[in-house]
Amino acid sequence: MTTFERVFVWAGGVMFATSLAVCGYAYLVVWERPVAHAVPRGVADTDVIVGGYVIPLGGIVVDVLLVTLFAAHHSIFARDRVKASLAEVVPAGLLRCVYVWIAGLLLIVVCLAWRPIGGDLYDTPGFGAVAHAAIQLTGVWIIARAVARIDPLELAGIRPPSASGGLQTSGVYRWVRHPVYLGWVLAVFGAAHMTGDRLAFAVITTAYLVVAVPWEERSLMRTFGEDYAQYVREVKWRMIPFIY
Repeated sequence: MTTFERVFVWAGGVMFATSLAVCGYAYLVVWERPVAHAVPRGVADTDVIVGGYVIPLGGIVVDVLLVTLFAAHHSIFARDRVKASLAEVVPAGLLRCVYVWIAGLLLIVVCLAWRPIGGDLYDTPGFGAVAHAAIQLTGVWIIARAVARIDPLELAGIRPPSASGGLQTSGVYRWVRHPVYLGWVLAVFGAAHMTGDRLAFAVITTAYLVVAVPWEERSLMRTFGEDYAQYVREVKWRMIPFIY
């Protein structure tokens, strides 16, 4: 690996961490504030009034498009045909890093360009807030345990995917076939203080995961064949036990 490639790879890892930090800050700090506009305020034709607040449908459309752009990159880049085309112009050892660079930049764009939706759905006090925090921390723990069974440096694009990396079927992978997504759902929906922006982010991103899972599983079936088919028979649920 050349010096440039080494710098590019590690810079991609920094981008990966930075994008997660920006997303975490947006969810925990920026979207903590309801930023709702009380009626009246020059309501646009695309706005609706809910509970005394104006909900900007135009803003919701923009936010959906932003997440769709981020999601499209994930889904398109994961296609074998696209990977093969990129492999003709990108060194094999940098493919994962290029993916991480683009994903990180797009996630930052989603968070910085997010159109405020507003609204304050609920704010659970006392013991209820502790219970919500426990749900979110459980989600983070599940994500951490799932990632720990993969190579974190590989996930961040710093280390190329290992040819020996096999199908993960133990630990939290015995609960659902996509435990990272389960952890995500718990983390984004578990907030004690649920604002309109937090709910919109949770709903839009989770909807993408629900749609993307079947595509991802078809790719896994092609890669692992009967091993994955057996895993599917043993672990029934994709993302959420007893639901999906």
